[in-house]
Amino acid sequence: MGTRRHRNQYLNIIKDMKSPKWGNLFKLPMALLAMGILTFLLFEFLNRNQLPVLGPKDFSPELVDSQLTNTENGHLVSDFSLINQNGLTITQETYANKIYVTDFFFTRCPSICPIMSNNMEALQETFIEQDEVMFLSMSVTPELDSVPVLKKYADRHGVIDSKWNITTGDKSHIYDLARKSYFAVVDYGDGGLQDFIHTPNFILVDQQKQIRGVYNGTASEDIERLKKDIESLLQ
Repeated sequence: MGTRRHRNQYLNIIKDMKSPKWGNLFKLPMALLAMGILTFLLFEFLNRNQLPVLGPKDFSPELVDSQLTNTENGHLVSDFSLINQNGLTITQETYANKIYVTDFFFTRCPSICPIMSNNMEALQETFIEQDEVMFLSMSVTPELDSVPVLKKYADRHGVIDSKWNITTGDKSHIYDLARKSYFAVVDYGDGGLQDFIHTPNFILVDQQKQIRGVYNGTASEDIERLKKDIESLLQ
């Protein structure tokens, strides 16, 4: 009898929960739960698409000039003055309010540079319709890479003048940019005659001159990640 009574009480409770009064009581918690789930999913989506802003503290110490080691975040790429494949002066103003990818190369490089330039050419093609995306390559042997040499190199890689500048300039200035602005190389030097840098890194810079990512310019998986990160900055 006790078991039957308990069973009837349970069935009555279930029946009562189906009534409108219980339905109204459940509506508010369910709505709050749904809102919580949506808020969590939105937060996760935004975080997944939010690229970090990189500063000296985000790089390995050997990549950061000793003068910048203790610098707080807020690092901006320094102004520059370079000469492109057409003999025109290229400055930070050329890239004002642009997203751009930069690398350091030399035209006589037989190893990683051809791969890097081919990948940069592919990126140019991917973002050919996006005027706000540009590319910048700096020669690490500017004494050898004259404007005519750069022009031939640019033609060989299908460079679009309005999208991609292949540049030369003062060696110490370029090396200073690599070491103190873009954190592109590990080795140290003075930018003098015997100084030489060689790096596969592509550096992504946003519209505010902030570094947003560093990628291996010879690795296909890194190039795909770079494409996604550029698209994220375009949103």
